[in-house]
Amino acid sequence: MNIGLIAHDAKKKLMQNFCIAYRGILSKHELYATGTTGRLIEEVTNLNVHKYLAGHLGGEQQLGSEIEHNEIDMVIFLRDPQNPKSHEPDINNIFKLCDVHNIPLATNLATAELLVKALERGDLDWREMFK
Repeated sequence: MNIGLIAHDAKKKLMQNFCIAYRGILSKHELYATGTTGRLIEEVTNLNVHKYLAGHLGGEQQLGSEIEHNEIDMVIFLRDPQNPKSHEPDINNIFKLCDVHNIPLATNLATAELLVKALERGDLDWREMFK
């Protein structure tokens, strides 16, 4: 499955730790991330991550395009709701596209862990029918 990974600056360390903890599961799938997040994940996990531009430079739009074309099966977007971003419309577009295209989306650590465990059990295999 193709997994999209995004983390706001305040959540990048959390994303790194998440990917370290679930490296075994994530290594069986294709990972796609915005630029800085992808680089930081690769540095600590040695996982191969397909990197887009940095989020604020258009990476979130690139990921959104992949979602729109049904190329992403799951998104983990660890966001920082306390500090609004100047590119908030791009962020909200990711949420909208996931809803429109039935893409499972986690926006915090609790739901990210639920999704990755569901992925491991095969609970998200229904996504294959959408392709």
